[in-house]
Amino acid sequence: MNKRKKVLIVGNSAKEYALVKKFRKYDCDIYAAPGNYALKELIECVDIREDNVQEILEFVLENGIDLTIAVSETAIKNDIAGLFQANDQLIFAPSAQSASFALSRSAGKRFLYKLRIPTPRFAIFDKLQPAVDYLKNAVMPQVIRADENSNSADRLVCNTFITAKTFVEDLFFKDEKKVVLEDFVYGHEFTFYAVTDGYSVLPLTSVANYKFMEDGDGGILTSGIGCYTPDYKISKELEFEIMDSVVQKVLQSLEKKGTPYLGILGAECVLQPDGQFVVLGFKPFLADHDAEAVLNLIEENLLTLFEACAVGSFADDYESIAVSNNSSVSCVLSSRLEGKIINGLEFVESDISNFGIKKNEYFEYETIKGKNLVLTRTAKTLSRARKHLYEDIDVIEFDGKKYRADICEQVDNF
Repeated sequence: MNKRKKVLIVGNSAKEYALVKKFRKYDCDIYAAPGNYALKELIECVDIREDNVQEILEFVLENGIDLTIAVSETAIKNDIAGLFQANDQLIFAPSAQSASFALSRSAGKRFLYKLRIPTPRFAIFDKLQPAVDYLKNAVMPQVIRADENSNSADRLVCNTFITAKTFVEDLFFKDEKKVVLEDFVYGHEFTFYAVTDGYSVLPLTSVANYKFMEDGDGGILTSGIGCYTPDYKISKELEFEIMDSVVQKVLQSLEKKGTPYLGILGAECVLQPDGQFVVLGFKPFLADHDAEAVLNLIEENLLTLFEACAVGSFADDYESIAVSNNSSVSCVLSSRLEGKIINGLEFVESDISNFGIKKNEYFEYETIKGKNLVLTRTAKTLSRARKHLYEDIDVIEFDGKKYRADICEQVDNF
């Protein structure tokens, strides 16, 4: 009789929450480190910080964990994969060295340039004055970002020199080591995801992304506040082209360097009005705002899939990844206020991923300031998924509620 396998998921945000819910469908025991309040209601959480990879390893060794899945960018940056592999422990995650181009905006841009993959014109600065001098002659709008690729990293689309100069000054005053400036590219933003063991790679799906806070792509630029998948604007031919000219090229370069990338890789792209695409950067796993939307469509057993990548049998075991014909639409609900009671969650039929909201002494959920929830609805068509998603959003009530009302708005019969 086979014993139940033990799985550890490292992280504490919405993508980890979505992954935990997916793994609860399998015959395994699940742990999370460090997890959050919401995850504690589903599984056992281990009080170990994401950057303390040595202590995470010790927990794995002491508790007989069969597979660790590190989706936390902090843990990946602290090379949890390298440490685990050196100690013969199975882990589904890229090493810090192999993922550096997906964790650092500047490294990603340099990598794209080196591989001659089309990307918007950019410049990288480690001092204020050269950055200001560059902005004087730069084409506006400019996208200005802190170097770190994360949900909390500062980013802004600047339409004027004064706005751009002020924001760059603010970043350097915050002691940012590098600032990345990039020409803003108009078009349709999407992410193309693939899964790899570092040698073989298979496509997952394309996801249409909504990054700006306000309807119609206004307001501040975020890491993502909504999506739909599959992205009907991205043809199969274009997906094949991205697999061949971007994903395969990246993975082959990393393999040649002796740093093969193991895990899920996302290429953030813009489809321009002329039908050409450019690559903005990369994701070292599914993004928070689209994790549940993608996971809902994958019909493979992820425990088996991730294990195959970790042990090196991926190429032998998989010729393709089974993905359903359904469609998913997601929307992030944010709050301008903290500590406000959230009502209506018990009436919602959409899937809910949690950014870390907590219950008060009366067992009522309360808001945190910023992103609170990701609602995802999956249906036979995008139009039906969108309709039911927004019906559920209307049911949820709290003071300071903020979300985009135009996600997947133009879809009709898809």
